[in-house]
Amino acid sequence: MMNVFCKTLLASALASATLASAHAAEPLTVYGKLNVTAQSNDVDDDATTTIQSNSSRFGAKGGFELSSSLEAFYTIEYEVDTGDDVKENFKARNQFVGLKGNFGAFSVGRNDTMLKVSQGKVDQFNDLSGDLKTLFKGENRLEQTATYITPSLGDFKVGVTYGAEGSSSQYGQDGFSVAAMYGDAKLKKTPVYASVAYDSDVKGYEVVRATVQGKIAGLVLGGMYQQQEETYDKNGDPVSGDSQSGYLFSAAYTIDAIVLKAQYQDMEDKGDMWSVGGDYKLGKPTKLFAFYTNSSMEGDDIDDKFFGVGLEHKF
Repeated sequence: MMNVFCKTLLASALASATLASAHAAEPLTVYGKLNVTAQSNDVDDDATTTIQSNSSRFGAKGGFELSSSLEAFYTIEYEVDTGDDVKENFKARNQFVGLKGNFGAFSVGRNDTMLKVSQGKVDQFNDLSGDLKTLFKGENRLEQTATYITPSLGDFKVGVTYGAEGSSSQYGQDGFSVAAMYGDAKLKKTPVYASVAYDSDVKGYEVVRATVQGKIAGLVLGGMYQQQEETYDKNGDPVSGDSQSGYLFSAAYTIDAIVLKAQYQDMEDKGDMWSVGGDYKLGKPTKLFAFYTNSSMEGDDIDDKFFGVGLEHKF
């Protein structure tokens, strides 16, 4: 059933994109990416070779000008797991509708929390085995949210996400995710991006996060500091746990079509992880890449090791 729905959605999106006229503000855009790696995953001293998808996805998004000062916008996005043996291999990602204008932007639906958004592009191994979510809490996408983002004041803006207690991810609790952000996360309009964010009872955790990233010529340096503490378990019962602190450092250096990357992250009582890798751009939408990740988890005698070579194409 899901495959039929997604095929219908994609066919409709392609048809609409072809027929769309210029009177609306980008009425519909079909987009996505395929990211697939051939990997060696050495976990618990047991090596396995996989051909796996890394958050490959497709979606449709757009906007419609309701008046000179008000626009409706929407996103419907699915993850496509190319390595899943189940044919119905679609998983829901961000799916929301909203309004924006001089007041800012307000949206409702399934969405990333503001704390997750606040990381910008500091995670150089996002979606791969070295993704910061392995050690850091707060990388959440909730199914019942309301999000408001203020208009930009210079290069500064604030956003807040409300996670409804009726959402199964919230374990029967209301949750709030707030972030204050400065600069352009892609480092194209500003040479520095910085943010501070706070989660209150989001998916059972309280999290404080600070992120900074800057660019000098071809060198991009980034850092993150986080404190996290469990507040509720999956049954909705309060948890009195110790606060954990962690940090992350990342770097990327561009030499023509090559991007060299490195990252180290550590979380108290959980472990540490380091990754190195590189991208080779074949064109604007396509790249070859390789990476190596070493994970040392608390209490494990043997490090886990991941080596992958992959291809990514965006459309």
